[in-house]
Amino acid sequence: MEALRTEGLTKDFGGVRAINNVSFRVEVGERLVIIGPNGAGKTTLFNLINGQLSPTAGRIFFSERDITHMPIHQRTHLGQARSFQIISLFLSLTVLDNALLALHGTQRSRFQLYRPTHSYQNLQVVAQEVLEAAALWNQRDEQVKNLSYGEQRRLEIALSLASRPKLLLLDEPSSGLTKEEGSQIIDLIKNLGSNITVLIVDHDMDLVFGVAERIMVLHYGQVIADGTPEEIRTDSKVREIYMGMEECIDHA
Repeated sequence: MEALRTEGLTKDFGGVRAINNVSFRVEVGERLVIIGPNGAGKTTLFNLINGQLSPTAGRIFFSERDITHMPIHQRTHLGQARSFQIISLFLSLTVLDNALLALHGTQRSRFQLYRPTHSYQNLQVVAQEVLEAAALWNQRDEQVKNLSYGEQRRLEIALSLASRPKLLLLDEPSSGLTKEEGSQIIDLIKNLGSNITVLIVDHDMDLVFGVAERIMVLHYGQVIADGTPEEIRTDSKVREIYMGMEECIDHA
């Protein structure tokens, strides 16, 4: 069953074509990792899928529904969620309060300013599930600013799961992490339910080959390769174009 499809997706910035006629399809539950050199158009592609940008041409379908011109909040209600390269958390609040605020944003009821967040018992249970999945429940009363960078990354991914998304977009989830912290992110992604379709942009080849069922390679806004990790590993064109790919792939 199809989760996401793009047809002839194109994005121009003035005279620069950042995304050039990109068409691909992702099945429900699939783990697709998008790689390519800096400036290849990876984040721009995410911004188009998520609604941060509008395409110059082409169409985007989510769960077989045309969302090409749909605003971000409507895409979220349909089941999209995203984490960004730059962490956006409430650093002075606790881990649990960050989770509760994220969960409040998914509810039809409105947050009441003078009512303690901990009084929403129905959300407490879900918050515990989300934080336990990211191995952060024991740090629930810790201010986020006191967490390690890797823990903050895991928290942000956990919060993106608060809306119980069908499609999760992870933009550079291992950026700035140590090898051990990167391994924890890999484990977190691997343990996501098979009902969640995951698209990832990353440069970390350990993560790329550790979680990908399929890899798509962008170069100057175009898809130059799309296949299984083994097919990408042995693709001569990918090795030639992607900076450092040969050494990174052999290591992975």
